Amino acid sequence: MNKNTSQTNDRSAAVAAPLTDHDIFLFKEGTHARLAEKLGAHLAARDEMAGVHFAVWAPNAAAVSVMGDFNGWDKSTCPLAVRGDGSGVWEGFVPAIGSGECYKYHIVSRNDGYQVDKADPCGVFSEVPPRTGSRVWDLGYVWSDAEWMEKRRAANALDAPMSIYEVHLGSWRRVPEDGNRSLSYREIAPLLADHVRQLGFTHVELLPVTEHPFFGSWGYQTTGYFSPTSRQGTPQDLMALIDHLHQAGIGVILDWVPSHFPSDEHGLAYFDGTYLYEHADPRQGYHPEWNSAIFNYGRNEVRAFLLSSALFWLDKYHIDGLRVDGVASMLYLDYGRKEGEWIPNEHGGRENLAAMQFLRMLNEAVYRDHPDTLTIAEESTAWPMVSRPTYAGGLGFGMKWNMGWMHDTLKYFCQDPVFRKYHHEKLTFSIWYAFTENFVLPLSHDEVVHGKGSLIGKMPGDEWQQFANLRLLYGHMWAHPGKKLVFMGGEFGQRREWQHDESLEWHVLQYPLHGGLQRWMGDLNRCYRAEPALHQKDFSGDGFSWVDFHDWEESVISFLRHGNRPEDSVLVVCNFTPVARQNYVVGVPHPGYWREILNSDAAIYGGSGVGNLGGVEASPVARQGHYHSLSLTLPPLGVVYLKAETAGGVGS
Repeated sequence: MNKNTSQTNDRSAAVAAPLTDHDIFLFKEGTHARLAEKLGAHLAARDEMAGVHFAVWAPNAAAVSVMGDFNGWDKSTCPLAVRGDGSGVWEGFVPAIGSGECYKYHIVSRNDGYQVDKADPCGVFSEVPPRTGSRVWDLGYVWSDAEWMEKRRAANALDAPMSIYEVHLGSWRRVPEDGNRSLSYREIAPLLADHVRQLGFTHVELLPVTEHPFFGSWGYQTTGYFSPTSRQGTPQDLMALIDHLHQAGIGVILDWVPSHFPSDEHGLAYFDGTYLYEHADPRQGYHPEWNSAIFNYGRNEVRAFLLSSALFWLDKYHIDGLRVDGVASMLYLDYGRKEGEWIPNEHGGRENLAAMQFLRMLNEAVYRDHPDTLTIAEESTAWPMVSRPTYAGGLGFGMKWNMGWMHDTLKYFCQDPVFRKYHHEKLTFSIWYAFTENFVLPLSHDEVVHGKGSLIGKMPGDEWQQFANLRLLYGHMWAHPGKKLVFMGGEFGQRREWQHDESLEWHVLQYPLHGGLQRWMGDLNRCYRAEPALHQKDFSGDGFSWVDFHDWEESVISFLRHGNRPEDSVLVVCNFTPVARQNYVVGVPHPGYWREILNSDAAIYGGSGVGNLGGVEASPVARQGHYHSLSLTLPPLGVVYLKAETAGGVGS
């Protein structure tokens, strides 16, 4: 169980713990991992008077005060005092205020008298945008997910099934009769849990719920690194959503963004009249693609801030994993830049050595304090050993998104089937590197925005062929080594490109092809979870073997997935053309009857019903290095999964 459970289950208000010399030492060293417990606004008492203790890091300030509703937003009545230890922390106590108070820091810089009003970098709750103040808040909550917390180590294990449903909470489902508003955290909880459970997904991944000024950034332009967005409720409301998912047996992964932050005046940018969190030189501190600021990972206090943010969500919100956004942009000094627009490292290279150090510190801290959670890198290049331990020279992530697989697979499926034989290597190349990292196969939100269209819209052919192609894509993906991720709407073939301010097209489920696709997704997940061969050895080469990858002329591939026991093996055969193939012979390792456990062309999924009448008896005819073979009927644009069994059970 999370070691912080006893704290987070306390109904009483948290009382501020004073900043100690040891805290300051760790902060200046860059290793403090719990800054939110020391900095920010905390309910406290002084001389038997209840109030709030404020603390903020602003080393280049000449004066700092706190203002809010409690003092009429007066910049002068509640000054903070700078500590005398050289830490640059300003702190003070304001009596007779409590939870719910809105506030900001007014900062007067030593830099030419620059003055600015800032939200609290360590604030745990915010005003509803477009308002930008922070709010004093007690994070007390009684959790009811003890059963999940006890077993989540197994759910997050590398040999466990993991199919992730990626969700943008603000647009998953809306209320058109109430101004098209988003559902609140508590409203969405039972609906999302039921949907995910019925479809058999193991985890949800939430696009960033950290506070952000512009809703259209989807949360990726973060201002509140410790604050959930107030658009959909309070911190306790978000906790209730996570709690509900956990009670339904569903893990929760949070998209977390340490790669950049926006330039909004109330945020971290130019915080105390200097480039405090970011680099001063735009060649290091400005992100040209995202028009945002880049953290200075070489500054100890900044590393402590980010480290504390990551662990905060695991500590306080029982998050089961962090998907770290934009890792490639962190690792390369020349990311998105032209020649002359970046500064090499001390060795003359383009690697960001400080970012490498931070990412290793991050992963070591997460797995040290929460070994039953996981970290996942969105890293789009061939940077080596992203998901290998730091002691072996890796970055220490648990898993990494397989962007190469995604690009090649979508490029292949976009081809008209008549031309696919000329692109056969797009299907087979990924196996050459499939076990170099612990990969997640992502069909994420990035593939259905910015004019890219929906997944179903990418598929060629008429309507029937489009749905057959998408069922085939999912069937191939779920059998391919690696964990799975699909963005919301993809499970039922949403036609429209994703719009962050509109609900998903739930109404299309009344149509048979959409309903059939969703039924296929559910059955895929259930088969994936039930068959050890499809998940136990996702990251090991002995979990996969080709039967035949040479049949480019007919655009057919066949392979075996293996579990810990030989009898668990599953045969997968994919036909990427709209032509049904009769008497297609495939070698198999076991004699006996091979039961067809899944067929994407079944009528219940909207298919044409071509298949193998439940299974095929193996013949003692050698093929493709095996002593037995099956004569199969391959459905058009279809995939079949088969498993050996005998009269007494599973074959040996």
